[in-house]
Amino acid sequence: MCGRFTLHTLPDVLQDHFGVDQLPSELAPSYNIAPSQDIAAVRMLGERRRLDMLRWGLVPAWAKDVKIGYRMINARAETVADKPAWRTAFRLRRCLIPADGFYEWRRTADGKQPYHIRMKDGGVFGLAGIWERREAADGVLESCSIIVTAANDTIRPVHDRMPVIIAPGDYGAWLDPGLRDPGALQHYLRAWPAGEMEVYPVSSRVNRPVNNDAHCIEALEVAG
Repeated sequence: MCGRFTLHTLPDVLQDHFGVDQLPSELAPSYNIAPSQDIAAVRMLGERRRLDMLRWGLVPAWAKDVKIGYRMINARAETVADKPAWRTAFRLRRCLIPADGFYEWRRTADGKQPYHIRMKDGGVFGLAGIWERREAADGVLESCSIIVTAANDTIRPVHDRMPVIIAPGDYGAWLDPGLRDPGALQHYLRAWPAGEMEVYPVSSRVNRPVNNDAHCIEALEVAG
């Protein structure tokens, strides 16, 4: 799964990479983004590509309780086209979730050791996401989930799953609401090439979302 990630890329780089005109004022650098927070998401609204803030943890339009979002931060690539909670959003409401790294935890004899995972060049990338809009008596909520798949060889020693990363050349197709064939969309739900990524251990301070600074991604020497 993907339960924490980072986004601290400079605003002008974000705008250029994702082809958006403006960034929301509430978007700030973060080294420890956690579920239920509002996160950046790029989507097509009409003819325009926009970056908006959506709640992380998808709440279907039919959900009676928004708390369902707490257990819907990730959608599995193998079932996203079929499960009722995901399938309509997968066909009609896909998004890109900007990130420049994410975390996974490896079980050890002493507990869970966190690792930071990023591109070798440290650059920003787009995670495959889906989004929903729920209108109810308690208000309007727009929320999203990150699609995950089997881990590549670089990540597998730490965790067996990883978020799907969309290639920049595929951003247009992924965001196109006119592309609705689940079979064609599965083409994009692949693990990113292992040789382009790096993994290194970090401090357990990342375990607490309140810790949110550059120290979270500092490499940690781990014995053995």
